[in-house]
Amino acid sequence: MTRIVYRFMKYSLGLGLCMSVLTGCFQRSTANPSIVPTSTQTGAPVSSSPASPSAVPTPTPTVDPVLSILQGMSVDEKIGQLIFAGIDGYEMNQHTRELIDSYHIGGMILYKTNVKDTGQLIKLVNALKQKNAGNKLPLWLGVDEEGGKVTRLPDEITKTPPSKDIGNTKSTEFAYGVGSLLGKELKAYGLNVDFAPVLDINSNPNNPVIGDRSFGANASIVSSLGIQTMKGLQAQKVMPVVKHFPGHGDTSVDSHVQLPVVQNDLARLRKLELLPFAEAFKQQADAVMVAHILLPKVDAQNPASMSKKIMTDLLRQEMGFQGLIMTDDMTMGAIIKAYDLGEAAVKSVLAGSNVVMVGHDYEKVAAVAQALRRAVEEKRIPIETIDRSVIQVMKLKQKYQLNDTVVKTPDTKQINADVKLLLQKYLNK
Repeated sequence: MTRIVYRFMKYSLGLGLCMSVLTGCFQRSTANPSIVPTSTQTGAPVSSSPASPSAVPTPTPTVDPVLSILQGMSVDEKIGQLIFAGIDGYEMNQHTRELIDSYHIGGMILYKTNVKDTGQLIKLVNALKQKNAGNKLPLWLGVDEEGGKVTRLPDEITKTPPSKDIGNTKSTEFAYGVGSLLGKELKAYGLNVDFAPVLDINSNPNNPVIGDRSFGANASIVSSLGIQTMKGLQAQKVMPVVKHFPGHGDTSVDSHVQLPVVQNDLARLRKLELLPFAEAFKQQADAVMVAHILLPKVDAQNPASMSKKIMTDLLRQEMGFQGLIMTDDMTMGAIIKAYDLGEAAVKSVLAGSNVVMVGHDYEKVAAVAQALRRAVEEKRIPIETIDRSVIQVMKLKQKYQLNDTVVKTPDTKQINADVKLLLQKYLNK
């Protein structure tokens, strides 16, 4: 077994002692058999002779619940945990049911096209949770809720400001408050993942995709305020996914449309773009999203989301990141215009990603799941690689106390009052 496999398996085994709540969080595991003491007859004479060896109870071996669940999963169930999928429409449909029932998808991302109003969103979220209740692991439910123009919550919710406005205040307390508020909002709607904060440094004024989504053009400001936003989300048990590694701030092309090419080398990245990510990793960032950008001076052949040099050599080995590596949406123009989607997903997993996002189109999600399955069957992807990623996913689903319990309709008036109070305090709005 390789050193990396050993490290992850050793780590997961160490989790056994601190994961006694796993069953309650997952609501999936079978209770361990209890040890029932042998009863004694009242008034029976007590033997003065030493107890025979057979009378000494044998300690029950500790069973790691993570490995126990993993061993009971089929290949299809494991592969499903490596996919974050988009769905169509405002309500459950047959395609969505198949993603849960047949493909065992581990997470779903909701866009504005999935959100009409509070009542509809709660109904959809609860339907997803109820449908997934038969699977072994609870469902990630995530959105891009950054504040400003990038928001997915219903229109009746007062929006938090863009990151640039937070950066202008230079207030770490404000950043933490915004992160905490976003976490409360998402949790109220039954959501448990926020693809935020943006840790890109807005170093290129011609950047068409980042702009005011960044906390600023200064690495120190982006680091301090981005990390406090991250911590605010974590405090509400909503998992932040910091993005877009290794830095999308110096691009002049929108990766939603085509593949950006950035002529920065590793020396430049280490001095600027990587600094906020490095600090976030030191501050216990749990997940990072890797961008679809090509850095020819680092890897001339593969975009970051498919690059071993970037995800394994740089992110894992040099920077020491031990959390979850996730790709940006693989259905973006940067990928589907240049690569076969299924093959791109296989290359991404082999290069070091733990989860691939397929944000649009049921057929595309199915194609990625099938491509990963074929790659395992053909032994192009070792099953040990899949297992390591599933362990990463399970570890975080336990940490963030995921469950498929339905949620009540939130108090939108109270949410809006909380937003207004925060904005009045820091922006005088």
